[in-house]
Order: sequence, then structure tokens, then C-alpha cells
Amino acid sequence: MAKTEFDTPELGEFQLTPKLHDGVMAHSQPYIAKPEFQEALGFPGELEDGWEDRAVTRLGELVDGSRALRVFLDSCVKCGACTDKCHYYLGTGDPLNMPVARQDLLRKVYRRYHTPAGKVLGKIGLAGLIGAAEMNKEVLDQWYSYFHQCSQCRRCSVFCPYGIDTAEISMAAREVMDSIGQGQKYCNEIIAKVYKIGNNLGLPEPALVDTLEGLEEDVKDETGVDVKFPVDVKGADVLLITPSADFFAEPHIDGLIGYAKVFHQAGISWTLSSYASEAANFGMFIGSLDNMQKVAERIRTAALELGVKRIVVGECGHAWRVAYSFWNTLAGPFDFLDPNYPAPQHIIEFTHDLIQRGALTLDPSANDEYRVTFHDSCNVARASRMGNRPGGQFVLPREVIKSSVNHFFDMAPETIHENTFCCGGGGGLLTDDLMELRVKGAQPRMQALKDVVEQNQVNYLAAICAICKSQFSKVLPYYGHPMDMIGSVHGLVSNAIQLGTKQ
Repeated sequence: MAKTEFDTPELGEFQLTPKLHDGVMAHSQPYIAKPEFQEALGFPGELEDGWEDRAVTRLGELVDGSRALRVFLDSCVKCGACTDKCHYYLGTGDPLNMPVARQDLLRKVYRRYHTPAGKVLGKIGLAGLIGAAEMNKEVLDQWYSYFHQCSQCRRCSVFCPYGIDTAEISMAAREVMDSIGQGQKYCNEIIAKVYKIGNNLGLPEPALVDTLEGLEEDVKDETGVDVKFPVDVKGADVLLITPSADFFAEPHIDGLIGYAKVFHQAGISWTLSSYASEAANFGMFIGSLDNMQKVAERIRTAALELGVKRIVVGECGHAWRVAYSFWNTLAGPFDFLDPNYPAPQHIIEFTHDLIQRGALTLDPSANDEYRVTFHDSCNVARASRMGNRPGGQFVLPREVIKSSVNHFFDMAPETIHENTFCCGGGGGLLTDDLMELRVKGAQPRMQALKDVVEQNQVNYLAAICAICKSQFSKVLPYYGHPMDMIGSVHGLVSNAIQLGTKQ
């Protein structure tokens, strides 16, 4: 694969805190969204005269509308607990990638315009005494660079004694920038595709149906069993909402095949929706509740039109966070579903329950070529739960894996569960114009992977997030691993499941 011009961080014996390199990532910025993609989301097409005042006004609206955001901006005491917790700081050494320093890029504008001291001192030119600053183009450029060097993974929040959620601050900064006409191309173009076609890839219904028919043929050729991949089937028990990457790319598609085999063996009818064929909700990445709601409502509409009893979410980290934490208020209530099944369910919960009830037959020896470790995806680990027990989001995926393989090894405990390191491509940063950032941001996870590979000869990195899978397939070769080392959890289930037999 072609590599852009930058140095890949070296991996050592253990994770080190880097030396400071002021401004080393100041050049890193994603492409700015074209006017048509801005306007499709209800934002100005580009910066216009007076944008500074509009930015200040919008920041005030966000602070007034969110008690949490105001508390996060007011309560930081610069204790330093978060400074070495961000994977982007660890991978780059840029001090503005310390969470506290990145937060202060927005906090200083907040202090100038939305605190009593800032308003008074700002009028006499002494706002700098309280760490406040005017909103201007230099500040905007810093925002655009460094708030797109935060994957909203919330690892720093785990270690913050005040519980400050940097993700909320990054989301607010991005929403302000969108509201004045300086949004990010990658995220906004994707949201526009969802509105126009129904999924992030811009895959129209005929192409989706054709792709799924091809998968049916492939599975029949491989197994001799007619496993269906249905679309728009009214009255099905389950509506599967999955990331559109599952429809076309490795290793995602192996997960989709695994879902279909699970439904088939359990005898549960299911369907995809051509209208709402996308689980991802990039509205969260840009901090726009309005766009989050519009994307989520498509799923409610599809579930009602198809008359399903349950909604199951596929392997996607932030899709599960949005579904678990936001769907009910954005698009609920889901009181039209079967009351025996909460809305939503994760495909891991669904498969785990079937395994526990003996509804699936799995042969772990089918995966004996693999020595497997698991990557806890950030939005699953730190922003959701699974099952009916605290920490189920850590336990259930591992139990599904262990039912499907004979050789499983966890990475070091300080790098998993709620302490997990981000893949480096989350939060709307999975774009090639940020490849340097993505590679450097992956360094802490690659360090942990290196250790478990050396100790246990691991050759399969399992994940339940489409962004993580896409990110790792790109960055693994930079660190000396094959790109096909990354795989879906349900890819392992797909290999192990014995179609046509039940326990």
C-alpha cells in the first residue's frame, strides 16, 4: 500500500510518554466541506462576514442548553491527570493534543464571552489575565486542526477526577464550526449521502440487493446451505441495522455473513431495510443533535413500515453508542416492538443469548489457525453497556469469541476494558487526508498488540466496530503486521457455526 510522507512512531519495550514537540501536528487538517454538503445539513455553505459573532452566539446557545458542557468548561483545575492519556498525544508529542490543552482552545473563548469576568476584562483589553481570548481566524484555525485530532474516545475522561468529558467539548467545537460554514468534508458528505440514499456509502437499493444476492450464492457454494440475506421483508421478527461497510469490504463482510448464519441456524426471520440501511450516525461526530435525530428517525420509520418485533445493531462502535444512549430520546419510544426485547439489542447480545440457550452449534476447532485477541472499541467500552450486568460490554464479546475459538489472549489489562486505547481513526477522522494522524494515533494500541503478539503469537485482532476494522486494515502494515490480521467477531462465529445442526 502507498504510504504518505511521515515517520511511523517506533514501538519499544513498553509505552513511553513522549517529549514535547510544540506545533508538530498544527499542519494536520481535514478537507473543508463543500457548500452543497454544508447546506444539505442545514448549515451555511462557507464562512461569511460576521462569522465571529455567530460563532460566539452559537457557543453561548450550546452552553446555555447543556448544563454538563458548562460544568466541563468551568471545572478544570489543570491537575494534569489527563495529559498522557490521549493516544494522539502519545503518538505525536504535540502538547495541544493533551486533552486539557485541546479543551482550552474552546475554553478561552468561552471565558471571554460567556463568563462575567471575561465580559468585564475583555472590554478593557485584559481578558488574557483569566486565560480568555477573542474569537478570530487564528483561533478558528487552531480549532479546526486540533478538534479534528480528537476521536471523542473519552479515555481521558476515565482518568479525570472531575469527570470532564472531552468528547462533549470536541463535539461542541465542531458544531460551532459547522454553524458558521467551516465543517469537515468527510463527515458532512457522509451524512448527506444518508439523507439522499440511505447509507454512508451512497449504495442505492438495486446495488444493495445485487450485493446481497451475490453473498447468498457465495455462502451456498461454500456450505451447501441456502442462507438468505433479505431486504425489506415485512413482518420479519428482526430488523438488522448494520454499518454499510458490512455490505462490501473485508473484513466487515465476514461479519455480515456471520450474522446471517446465526439468524439462519436459530430459525429467526430477519431483514435489512433499503431505506435505513446504515447503522452509523455521524451526526454525533459533528455534535449536531438535529442531524443525529434525523438519521435516527429513519430507523424508527423503517421499523414501523416493516412491522418488525426487534431491532438488532451490527458490529459498529459509535452506532451502538447512539442506539444505546440516544435512540429512545431522539426517535423513541419504541413501544411498538415486542416488550420482551429491549430496543435496541447489539448483535453480540443476540448471539450470546442464543449460545447460552443452546440454539447454536459452534466448533471452535474451525478457527484453530487463529490465535485471537480482542480490541475493546471506545464507544462500546466507555459509552454503553450490553446485557443485564455492569461491564457486560467487556464480558459478552469475549464469551462469544471464546465459544468460537480455542486460542484467546487478552492484551495488557491497562490497555483494555474501560482503559482501552482508541484505534486512532474514530470520531469522524477515518479519512485519508488525516492518515498521518491516524497512524500516529494508533501507536498506543499497536504497542499493546506488539506485546501480546510477542508473548502469545497472536495473529487475529478481533473487533466489533466498523471504523476500528477499517482503521486497522490501513495502519497495521505501518507497524509490520498484515492488513488482514484484523477481523470481525462474527467472522469467527461464521467459521465456527455448524449450519443445519443444533446443540
